[in-house]
Amino acid sequence: MMKNNQKFFIRVLLAFLILNAYACKEPAPVPKPPTYLNINFPDHSYTYVKGDCPYEFKLASLYNYKTIENSNFNSCIQEINLGPLNGSLFLYYIEIPSKDSLPDIINMANDKVDEHKIKADKIEFEQIIDSKNRVFGTFFELKGNVATNFQFYLTDSSQNFVRGEVLLNCRPNYDSLRPSLDYLKVDLLELVHNFKWWKN
Repeated sequence: MMKNNQKFFIRVLLAFLILNAYACKEPAPVPKPPTYLNINFPDHSYTYVKGDCPYEFKLASLYNYKTIENSNFNSCIQEINLGPLNGSLFLYYIEIPSKDSLPDIINMANDKVDEHKIKADKIEFEQIIDSKNRVFGTFFELKGNVATNFQFYLTDSSQNFVRGEVLLNCRPNYDSLRPSLDYLKVDLLELVHNFKWWKN
């Protein structure tokens, strides 16, 4: 009888120790969802900009621009500082040497977009057709962790060609940059849809 009581006591004690060991474990950690900086941007407002290059466009008041290089209107490079978005829009202008060279110039612009196909999750594009102001081109949006999320080119199909490229000063993280990119896209579309040549 004594042996049975000892066996029972040992079993109860073992069961208690096992239950106690499992009960004292810390709860499994639950991963927290990533959080991103919430940036409050001002309402969009624009002014026409006519600088050293042979075109004008609507620029968001949040940004400022400067001409980096100007070669008597044959070529011109401008940088638009994107302010709190921490990046720049570069505009590369060239005078088209001959109408026959336009397809090669457009292919060069498309090749610049294609360089990012490996990293891009998706590339969307919009055709720009403004017959009144003779502005034609394509606006590209590259989605994913790419070095440039927006590129475009515009031409009058005879004399003038400009290519635009956005470069941000940070490591590409599409999810965290999405609010800034959505805001910037509105301003870029305003620029390309209100672009005018003053040399043609």
